[in-house]
Amino acid sequence: MKDAGDIITPIEPSRKLSDAIRDVKNAFADRDDVVVDMREAHRMRLDLLAAELAPVFADVPADMDYFDFAISSGLQPRLWIDAVSHVAMGRDRRTYRFLKDTRVGRVVLAESTEMKAVADAVTRYVAERVVERQRMM
Repeated sequence: MKDAGDIITPIEPSRKLSDAIRDVKNAFADRDDVVVDMREAHRMRLDLLAAELAPVFADVPADMDYFDFAISSGLQPRLWIDAVSHVAMGRDRRTYRFLKDTRVGRVVLAESTEMKAVADAVTRYVAERVVERQRMM
């Protein structure tokens, strides 16, 4: 039995699968927009770090082709320092993570929400690589 106070919403007879598909596509598009915005924010932060490091990159001897100094695009943008090290943004979208790939796995060289701290670590890393190369010659 129904109480007089119960309100029952009837199913709309005009509901179509195409309408539901359109609604789902709109929801996915909204979600994709958020993902694209996050990726752009990551890239913008990496661009700021690259601008901070521009004088360091400019001071590297021209005959050293060891370094890349490029921002890659993709699902997770990265500022590549050389073939094995890069800076990526952490899961919280504010933390800079300076990482190096080694034979035994990935090593975190520096991690901070402060761009200057990571820029200092990258500068030190580049200086170490330059000195290592000079010592080998």
